[in-house]
Amino acid sequence: MQYLLLIYGNETHWSKLSKAEQEKISQEYGAYTKNIAESGHLRGGNELDVTSKATTVRVRDGKQVVTDGPFAETKEQLGGYYLVEAKDQKEALALAARIPSVRWGAIEVRPIIPHEMPS
Repeated sequence: MQYLLLIYGNETHWSKLSKAEQEKISQEYGAYTKNIAESGHLRGGNELDVTSKATTVRVRDGKQVVTDGPFAETKEQLGGYYLVEAKDQKEALALAARIPSVRWGAIEVRPIIPHEMPS
């Protein structure tokens, strides 16, 4: 079964770290990504750019409404994700608990509902 591991944290946290701390965390992410790729769990993933570069689209009364940034004002922002293959939720939670930023943020673990994609 596939799970999406959504990585949440405060965007300002990164800029408050020293270059050495940023490099250490980047190395931890690299090691984690390599480990779950080699174990066969990794199906995809990416870091997301900052929310100030995001745009939200809605359609209301048949009209497209575009606003800057994400919809909700929150203390934590979605910063990236991993798409993983896990035998069950317990294994997905164990993978999420090893993501480096779990120490200062939160990882949402959500099962994927597969759908056939049109060709």
